[in-house]
Amino acid sequence: MNEQRDKALARKGQTVALVIAGTMLFWLAANWVGPALGLPGRYALLIDFAALAALFWALVLTYQIWQVRRSADDR
Repeated sequence: MNEQRDKALARKGQTVALVIAGTMLFWLAANWVGPALGLPGRYALLIDFAALAALFWALVLTYQIWQVRRSADDR
């Protein structure tokens, strides 16, 4: 059972890492391509909010991982 939990937590950790890296790459690319395409500033704000939402979700998932590991260490 501990091995299954560890694998599940590892998958969650990988998901967090991919979300953070992917979000930052998307955000950087969008901020570089947006002005080149002449997109209005409101689209930049929308992209910023989407990136913040993804990073917040990654933070929540990281907190869940931390809680599970902390409760496992207390046993």
